Amino acid sequence: MNVSYRQIRAACTEESITLYQAYDAAIAGPAVAAQRFVAPFKRERMTWIKPSFLWMMYRCGYATKPGQGRVLAIELSREGFEWALGHSCLSHDDGRPGWAERVRRSPVRIQWDPERGLRHEALPHRSIQIGLSGDAVRRYVDEWTLAITDITDRARAVHAAVGRGADVTALLPAERPYPLPDGIIETIGASRA
Repeated sequence: MNVSYRQIRAACTEESITLYQAYDAAIAGPAVAAQRFVAPFKRERMTWIKPSFLWMMYRCGYATKPGQGRVLAIELSREGFEWALGHSCLSHDDGRPGWAERVRRSPVRIQWDPERGLRHEALPHRSIQIGLSGDAVRRYVDEWTLAITDITDRARAVHAAVGRGADVTALLPAERPYPLPDGIIETIGASRA
């Protein structure tokens, strides 16, 4: 498959996009039960959401890293997701005038990191990580979240299958390019098709 260098790939519908986070059981359990992030989740901290399942598996070690033993799939409204992208700033200087001021006032940070394969190897294209703070966290928790599902068993099943050398295609979410409005493409530094 030909993939643009900086492209959001995600499981999505007309109304929602699925993003991933990993937490310990103390945060994940109450979030799944409430279908919303609740205490001890801290709204004051930046929270990073990721639309790439395999990048999340790299980050949490297939749910084996301390403090990241539970993997959550968060179904977010597309309206909220696009608000976050539209109010974001790249976390590194993009060379455009006013970057320092934009990064200071923006409630959302964007990072493009190497996408990862099944064995955590770096791939030649990038995956987006989206850091939410301040008003963006409030909106994420109170307005944008449609559902939270614990997918830890799925993460572990993929890990076990990779270890056996089995075909994991059926276990992976169907991720496709996310259609971005033109203004957002420039804001987040995404590649044009």
